Amino acid sequence: MNTKSLTYYFSTGSRYSYLSMAALPEIELQYAVQFEWVPVNGQRMRTLSGLDPFAGPPLSGQYNWAYREQDAKAWANYYGIPFVEPHSVEFDVELLLRGVLAAGRQGQLRAYAWALAQEVFAKGTWPLDKRVTEQVAQTLELDLDIFVADRDAAATQQQLENNCAAAVSRGAFGTPSVFVDDTLFWGNDRLPLVR
Repeated sequence: MNTKSLTYYFSTGSRYSYLSMAALPEIELQYAVQFEWVPVNGQRMRTLSGLDPFAGPPLSGQYNWAYREQDAKAWANYYGIPFVEPHSVEFDVELLLRGVLAAGRQGQLRAYAWALAQEVFAKGTWPLDKRVTEQVAQTLELDLDIFVADRDAAATQQQLENNCAAAVSRGAFGTPSVFVDDTLFWGNDRLPLVR
């Protein structure tokens, strides 16, 4: 195993995190490395960093929602995975991320994050609510009672906040962010540079 430290900050509510999740396994195999997956709330990171291009009208065309959908579809085609634009950008991202952390406590963080991201961006599941988080947990044969208790625990919310603060303290400002040792690469489109 390569001795480099690779940290992957992602959000299951981020289209570009979904896309990058599809590419990481191949990078791991090709370079004999392993990414540490750390769930974060991108909106919270933007608040903490004071840099939020989504606050107010788009600052440039790349933040226009129609362009973002077109771009995500093109990347999904490149990766050979489906992409469906969510019914709305207004959903409880923190609920989804708390589900990821709860699954992680049962050793299934990556599998759960990928399965949940597919519900959001491949299947167009709506609404994105507690029921969806529990269905994904059941699909992975997690202990549902433990999962629900962990998902809804104050400690899980605090862990999510700590993850965001740690990412921002390292210089991250959005998702997905990959650190190779201490060097930041932001965005799905930077994965060729990570390679």
